[in-house]
Amino acid sequence: MNHPPLANAELAVMDLLWQNGQLTARQIREELYPDASKAQHGTVQRLLQRLEDKGFVVRDRGLSVHLFSPAVSRQAYAGRQLEMLASKLTSGSFAPLITHLVEEKKISRDEIDRIRAILDGEGE
Repeated sequence: MNHPPLANAELAVMDLLWQNGQLTARQIREELYPDASKAQHGTVQRLLQRLEDKGFVVRDRGLSVHLFSPAVSRQAYAGRQLEMLASKLTSGSFAPLITHLVEEKKISRDEIDRIRAILDGEGE
């Protein structure tokens, strides 16, 4: 599935849903705008509607208060964004990206070991 890039506000909503699994619009509003008035409720509703339209969010209408949950995992979204970045910057090759991360010590020893295990067929 194609996952278009998310705007910062949409990503903030998704981050909450990825952390919590399911939330109501009110819970999302209270997390994103703890000191704001109810005027932000419309903003959150519009964000949730956009995310639902894009296929990122599922709305459970079974209760009087709708529950929202992620339809796309953080890993799936991040993976697709990395693929798009590699395609755009390095003709689809991940080697320059990974090399840079290793050389700049942005990947820990544990992460390198995990990648090595996956490459060796042990981490599946």
